[in-house]
Amino acid sequence: MTRTVLTRRQALGLAGAALTAPILATPARARADAHVVVIGGGFGGTAAARAMRRIMPEVAVTLVTDAPDFATCPFSNLVIGSLWDMSEIRFSYDALHNDGVKVRVDQAVALDPASRTVTLHSGDRLSYDRAIVSPGIDFRYDALPGVGAEVADRLPHAWKAGAQTILLRDQIRSMPQGGTVIIAPPDNPFRCPPGPYERASLIASYLSRHNPAAKIIIVDGKDKFSKQGLFMEGWQALYPGMIEFVPFSDHGGLKAIDADARRIETYFGDFKGDVINLIPPQQAAAIVLDAGLGGSGLWCEIDGLTFEAREAAHVHVIGDAAIVGDMPKSGFAAATQGKACAHAVAALLEGREPQRGILMNTCYSLVGPEYGISVAGVYRSAPDTNRLASLPGSGGTSAAGDLPELRRDEADYARGWYANLTQELFGA
Repeated sequence: MTRTVLTRRQALGLAGAALTAPILATPARARADAHVVVIGGGFGGTAAARAMRRIMPEVAVTLVTDAPDFATCPFSNLVIGSLWDMSEIRFSYDALHNDGVKVRVDQAVALDPASRTVTLHSGDRLSYDRAIVSPGIDFRYDALPGVGAEVADRLPHAWKAGAQTILLRDQIRSMPQGGTVIIAPPDNPFRCPPGPYERASLIASYLSRHNPAAKIIIVDGKDKFSKQGLFMEGWQALYPGMIEFVPFSDHGGLKAIDADARRIETYFGDFKGDVINLIPPQQAAAIVLDAGLGGSGLWCEIDGLTFEAREAAHVHVIGDAAIVGDMPKSGFAAATQGKACAHAVAALLEGREPQRGILMNTCYSLVGPEYGISVAGVYRSAPDTNRLASLPGSGGTSAAGDLPELRRDEADYARGWYANLTQELFGA
């Protein structure tokens, strides 16, 4: 049964507090020569780096990121739907510089837990006392029939914000009148579970104004998806007849992909589109798996109290690359994990036992520019297993039903949520 134990405004306020409170904690002390290396400049890595400097200002913190700025996957669907410009989701690392974080724009290509070193593409090696690893995902093109990574140039995934976001947006803008967009999401687990359905919604928002006879077909890798009832209710209200959801059980899986013909063959039928948004199955980024942190799997298992990798000491993995108990793979979740991880690392550097805190995740989705829905969760590591588990009776989703005022409020909350999150991580 769906429960809503907080109002959306209360949830937004708590979410902001969850992000802010750890950063404002009393600074701790560690030895002056300690060095923490953070890999990844997204939500998780940025949150961890800023929190480390504010908790332990005497500790050197180096953030390794492969780009001079960061484009967020959250709200990138507004760019694809031509509601926002790319500049509105792109942020610099100036605030981290001002906090005293050393930002290295380079690619981390190897992590050696035995020697406690990170090797960069430039050839430089960084030694660390503790590493916080938040490199995100890689795509499993080997799990798709007959195509490789090059297919993204024609059938964009747009699941890492940047050039792919613009490519998909431009393809939709150029689509013939009455054309078809196919969105092909993978099976779980993958980054941002509600993302493909928000994307379908905001593409429909654009098409309803500029190409009203067009269709969107979601050829899904699963039978159910996050916030399904709320999305479908919104589609019926805003875009009746435009979006069709085809569950896995109705098509049987992808059999072949013809990028030239813009056609997807499944075991129970074919789908042809003018634009195909092909989102591949995913796994932890290569640096995690190459270092053996995935064990025999595709994601890194961690200790939910310290975020330390089960397979390596002194390496803490957060965000999309990790299996973080019940927490989903979302930007907000990564940010809260980054702050909690920084506190755990600070305790370990001081020789203290990390405290067992509470983590939150809040995820807003826009079905239309003035139609928002959300889900929230609260998590704590279990004392017996250190697994992060949902607290019984906590969290919940938006109420269902014809509630136009609530939908408008939630759309406002979504914009406020994004502004607060990005200001906290990338602002002054």
